[in-house]
Order: sequence, then C-alpha cells, then structure tokens
Amino acid sequence: MAKALIGYLSSDLQTTHRLAAENSRLRSRVRELETLVTRLKEENDALVMSQATALLDLEPDDSLQEMLPV
Repeated sequence: MAKALIGYLSSDLQTTHRLAAENSRLRSRVRELETLVTRLKEENDALVMSQATALLDLEPDDSLQEMLPV
C-alpha cells in the first residue's frame, strides 16, 4: 500500500511540474502576442494619421469642387 501511495505522489509531482512548465510557456506566448498587438495598433494608428494627413493636404480640383456645397 505504501509503495502505491509513493508512486501516486511521485507521478502527481511530475504532473505538477509539467503543468507549471506549460503554464509558464503559455504566459510567455501571451506576452509575445500582446506585444505584437500593441505594435500593430501603433503601426495602424500611424498609417491612419498619414492617410488622413494626405487626404487633408489634397488640393481641391474640379472633381472635388463638385462635391462641395454651394
């Protein structure tokens, strides 16, 4: 009976270590993905600003004059 309990406890410790390692790996991957999302949001904001600036800097031409109210 004692050997069965010791074997059970030993395998339980191995499972705990394996789960802790997996948990650590997953936390690391989540941090990587959060960093990627932040970087992509910053790039997107920069692209939106540059596009908005380009649209605001357009010289009104005849095609745009048609859209302006009278």
